[in-house]
Amino acid sequence: MAHKKGEGKVKNGRESESKRLGIKMFGGQVVKAGNIIVRQRGTSHHPGKNVGIGKDHTLFALIDGTVEFKRKADNKSFVNILPVQE
Repeated sequence: MAHKKGEGKVKNGRESESKRLGIKMFGGQVVKAGNIIVRQRGTSHHPGKNVGIGKDHTLFALIDGTVEFKRKADNKSFVNILPVQE
């Protein structure tokens, strides 16, 4: 009896690498321009003031400031960057 399956019968050889999605900067955290705030598939979180969106729906800061998560009337989550008061 063979202890390994034949080449044509392997069913578990297709494990893909995880993409490390999720929120990278939480509400109240200070960010610099260009910092990634959320990596996502689709728009679970939408860009608000001073937030840009990449072609893979990644949200990033356009200015230095503090992260703020808000829910609008239609229950959509928006991410804003509040500028630093000096």
